[in-house]
Amino acid sequence: MKTAIKRVFLIVLDSMGVGELPDAAEYGDVGSHTLRALCGAEGFSVPNMAKMGIFNIPDVGCGIPTEKPTGCFGKLAELSRGKDTTTGHWEIAGVISPNPMPTYPEGFPQGIIDELSRSTGRQILCNKPYSGTQVIHDYGREHIETGALIVYTSADSVLQIAAHEEVIPPEELYEICRTARKIMTGDHAVGRIIARPFVGEWPQYSRTSNRHDFSVEPSGTTLLDLMQQAGLDVIGVGKIGDIYAGRGLTESHRTVSNTDGMEKAAAIAERSFNGLCFVNLVDFDAVYGHRNDVEGYAAALGLVDSQLPPLMDKLTEEDVLIITADHGCDPSTESTDHSREYVPVLVWGKGLKQGVNLGVGATFADIGATVADCFGLEADQLAGTSFFDKIVE
Repeated sequence: MKTAIKRVFLIVLDSMGVGELPDAAEYGDVGSHTLRALCGAEGFSVPNMAKMGIFNIPDVGCGIPTEKPTGCFGKLAELSRGKDTTTGHWEIAGVISPNPMPTYPEGFPQGIIDELSRSTGRQILCNKPYSGTQVIHDYGREHIETGALIVYTSADSVLQIAAHEEVIPPEELYEICRTARKIMTGDHAVGRIIARPFVGEWPQYSRTSNRHDFSVEPSGTTLLDLMQQAGLDVIGVGKIGDIYAGRGLTESHRTVSNTDGMEKAAAIAERSFNGLCFVNLVDFDAVYGHRNDVEGYAAALGLVDSQLPPLMDKLTEEDVLIITADHGCDPSTESTDHSREYVPVLVWGKGLKQGVNLGVGATFADIGATVADCFGLEADQLAGTSFFDKIVE
């Protein structure tokens, strides 16, 4: 008989990779190691994750291992072709993406741009890969003067639309993004359409927390789908609802920061429910990783680490805490893009084993298979191999 698990808290440290994957050269990411880069920052400290075993992860090559880890620890490879948020989260939930989602290093085809302009009644500015902060600096004034949309992309499979909140209010921008989502289908089915509202006056524009992602629907059955079908609670915190296009969720909570996300998770831990609380902490990626801010990233990880005890104190012997990531984004390299890396897996619970080396898993989907196992779900539709039996007494 399997140990009865009532709640699983799954926290994704967005972009917190733990070393290059064997195929990193195919992605231009040789040498990337997000965690190692953070360890070099002055004052870096993550005592709670260190106790759980983050520096005991096989071949992690940084930090000081603890003699008696309080959690189970390991790392997972990515089977999917890609290194973006959508692909990583889908794989965590049991769906492998064998083909990379489309990217546009030269900008979007003119036919796409023309259709977006016709459908929205607005002209289009930029249409090329661009830094999100730089693009509003360079095109913000023209956007305000003309009402044209700032459309840009990145190395990821995304179409991003920036607009000043006083020119195009967020709700109107969201509707424009929904229109773009309908256009970007078939061969052009990008992972995400992202609304990027900003405020201020040139040159001091700043993006707001009203960002909203409109993701393509998962290509297969996810862990979230199975749990919802089984009548279990699936609570999304942060951009989880966006990433899975709202599918499989019974409840969703938007956040404005990592701190807000952790506070919401702790508040949810005070409630009685049966199922999954799935948290994405996007600041690591959006605010620090893409801006190559090593010191900021390191401080942000330390802050989240300090918020773990208030959450862990609220968990019972029927609860499981899993900490992982969805890709890397090494802030110490020249690149400002995501990096093809292993992701950590830390598992902790008052009723679980301690100090178990989970080794190196072949896919992020091992997490989804394990969570399904926690609730006794038949998970043949999910990729991955459960490590449930390794962590329970």
